[in-house]
Amino acid sequence: MKNSISAIVIALAVVVGLWIVSNAYKYKFKSTETISVTGLGEKDFTSDLIVWSGSFSRYGYELKSAYASLKQDESAIKSYLNSKGIADSNIVLSAVTTTKNYQRKYDKDGVEISNEFTGYTLTGSVRVESKDINRVEKLSREITELLEKGIELNSNPPEYYYTRLNELKIDLLAKASEDAKTRAETIAKNSGGSLGGIKKATMGVFQITGKNSNEDYSYGGAFNTSNREKTASITLKVDYLAE
Repeated sequence: MKNSISAIVIALAVVVGLWIVSNAYKYKFKSTETISVTGLGEKDFTSDLIVWSGSFSRYGYELKSAYASLKQDESAIKSYLNSKGIADSNIVLSAVTTTKNYQRKYDKDGVEISNEFTGYTLTGSVRVESKDINRVEKLSREITELLEKGIELNSNPPEYYYTRLNELKIDLLAKASEDAKTRAETIAKNSGGSLGGIKKATMGVFQITGKNSNEDYSYGGAFNTSNREKTASITLKVDYLAE
């Protein structure tokens, strides 16, 4: 009789043990199941800062006279910008760069026989940075008026920036996180399960492209400066626990 009871107890213990181990394994397996999704956050915005720049040059055999002419051009450019409503605080004039020019001469056999000095090229640059985008845009189109004054000015296209990028990134991350959760909840519901907590989240590349453009994304992150109207985007890869 005692042997029978002992056998029953041992059998029950084995069954209970197997049940505990089985459920523990199922719990462990279930707890490691994840739903991986990538959320996208996008936002259109308008640039709030414009930068226009240009360069101007003078040529001369005598360095002193060429420099004096360049400084006259610099003064005329600054006066012109002031007349267009650009304050001195928005104007940056760079230091002058000087280049010596030479002309190589060859004999009838193509052998170089001399390297003759032909004068100096002096170059200055001007930069306007302002939040008055409309005014500077208009200026960039009219700046060729300086050519009529004999100033050789090379104008660059305006560049557009946004000064609140950190705030924009936070907003985009919130949108991407919400989008990721919606996607994961849909997957979990269609699979007959439910969504648990976040196991891991990895931020993708931050991109800024021209609005409604076909501009390509870059692996390192595009940063458009040629369009006033832009679109910012960011991706967020999230692994959720499945329940």
